[in-house]
Amino acid sequence: MSSIVSVKNVYKSFLTERGQTINALEQANLEITPGEFVSIVGPSGCGKSTLLRIMAGLEKADLGETIYAGRLLNKPHQDVGMVFQEYSVLPWRTVFDNVCLGLEFLQEKKSVRSERAIQYLKLVGMAKFADAYPYELSGGMRQRVAIARALANNPQVLLMDEPFGALDAHTRILMQKELLRIWRETQKTIILVTHSVDEAVYLANRIVVMTSRPGKIREIINVDFEHPRNRSNPLYGQMTARILDILEEEVVTAGEF
Repeated sequence: MSSIVSVKNVYKSFLTERGQTINALEQANLEITPGEFVSIVGPSGCGKSTLLRIMAGLEKADLGETIYAGRLLNKPHQDVGMVFQEYSVLPWRTVFDNVCLGLEFLQEKKSVRSERAIQYLKLVGMAKFADAYPYELSGGMRQRVAIARALANNPQVLLMDEPFGALDAHTRILMQKELLRIWRETQKTIILVTHSVDEAVYLANRIVVMTSRPGKIREIINVDFEHPRNRSNPLYGQMTARILDILEEEVVTAGEF
């Protein structure tokens, strides 16, 4: 199957305020096929989020390129949605109006915006809160709204940068289950950056393990056991331990521990 997203030999560096060059990514290569659920893990500061932002067209690589559906991706694209770690809903807009936001930018008709917003609010279980404001919602509910807003634009690829990082442990587990349900129902391609190895193993078909900075793709691991996954399964524990060992080795080698 041909790739829907291709990251080809990507390099990225940043210049600090003190004039120091920070090499974030080096020779990053990745192929994503349609309908996959891919998680990206790596040591803190290894360029995971930078790689995701390059795939979203929000950052430009110094060298290399990102290809979406055979076309160069160097700016945001309607077919590539993004969900951030922060609750990026607008506090002065209702839940319904937040979900409509991207469709307004696309200048969709009001009837289309309304139909699409209701459709995806139902999908994430937030339809009865359509008239609520973000301050009236829990963290998990606000993140559901952010996911609904991204899906309402009907992207083919959904990029997620630590979307559950700010949630408590129980809510995070519930949101993981919800995300799997949404993935199955929509058949979108999902690429998720996470600091949680457990989350990666629970959700993904493939796990991309990055090196310490400058970030390279060290290993891509296939997760071959079926959903829904049981955390008490010995295979689950073995895979989690394997990835944690790789990350520990990276941190020690980089002299960061």
